[in-house]
Amino acid sequence: MNRRRKIYEGKAKDLYEGPEPGTLVQYFKDDATAGDGAKHEILDGKGVLNNRISEFVFTKLNMLGIPTHFIRRINMREQLIKEVEIVPLEVVVRNVAAGSLVKRLGLEAGTQLPRSIIEFYYKDDALHDPMVSEEHITAFGWATPPELDDIMSLAVRVNDFLTGLFMGVGIQLVDFKIEVGRLYEGDTMRIVLADEISPDSCRLWDIKTRNKLDKDRFRQDLGGVVEAYREVAQRLGILVENDNALTTGPRLVQ
Repeated sequence: MNRRRKIYEGKAKDLYEGPEPGTLVQYFKDDATAGDGAKHEILDGKGVLNNRISEFVFTKLNMLGIPTHFIRRINMREQLIKEVEIVPLEVVVRNVAAGSLVKRLGLEAGTQLPRSIIEFYYKDDALHDPMVSEEHITAFGWATPPELDDIMSLAVRVNDFLTGLFMGVGIQLVDFKIEVGRLYEGDTMRIVLADEISPDSCRLWDIKTRNKLDKDRFRQDLGGVVEAYREVAQRLGILVENDNALTTGPRLVQ
């Protein structure tokens, strides 16, 4: 990666200039952070798992006609993506009460919500990504009303797909966070899914045991973070057991 110019350095991913105009290379790191970076560790193998899980999900979404920035996986840690103008919002879709929603509304963790809820957060680490309303978004020009309609429609479609995908492998999709961007193609612009979808950005619970298979294991010092991510990859069929699984562990499907 040193031969390419770094465009952006994030907590868990870096972006480099791509091989062709309008493309970028997204590099998945092993860094795990929480509390706006206050808590930080290197978890060997996390970036590889997130890359493969996100590739799997984005490929499925592309096949369904849901617009994304994903083009293809380059190697175990890198993806080729379309360059987009990121909308400065985190879009959170909630199906079950957990995390900040529990604290804000006094709900019991694990409560099934009456319907899926979409929330917006302004992307600013210094402000700790404050929750904002549709009025804030349109008033400050972060997105136009038509763009906001597209974002919400995209979030609903992704939620429908992910809920079924994970339910099929015994996992409950509690909530997830997505980011979106503006993709410019000639004279046209459309809103597309960007960033990643992985256990870093989703809350995933085992349906039977409610065992957490996501980043909350890191946030809450539960341990076994990489093992949980590996479990998600195995259930999705991204990992297979090889003949020497007891000594070498699962093998990534190429």
